[in-house]
Amino acid sequence: MNEEQNLKDSRLEWKKLFLNYHWIVRNIPYFLFLSMLTVLYIYNGHYAEKNIKNINKTARELKELQYEYKTVKSELMFRHKQSEVVKAVEPLGLKEIMQPPVRLKDTLIP
Repeated sequence: MNEEQNLKDSRLEWKKLFLNYHWIVRNIPYFLFLSMLTVLYIYNGHYAEKNIKNINKTARELKELQYEYKTVKSELMFRHKQSEVVKAVEPLGLKEIMQPPVRLKDTLIP
């Protein structure tokens, strides 16, 4: 019975020690430090998520721009073919020359 009483007394002593007003006041700076660390930890998580979203958004935009670049490049290459240029200038009244160009001799130039 005496051991049981001692165990109860020791539990009460621990409760009194940890729930004592002076103990709480003495440890306020530590509690504030832990609170500050918690807030920083939460902020860091939100900041990291925001950065990941921005990186994914930028990666999607980059892929879209790469697709657009490839499309425009292939279209430009197609339009620079001789047959396509002939078709494009035909409404302007221009025709393809069938004879090779004539080279002027150097003696004719003053």
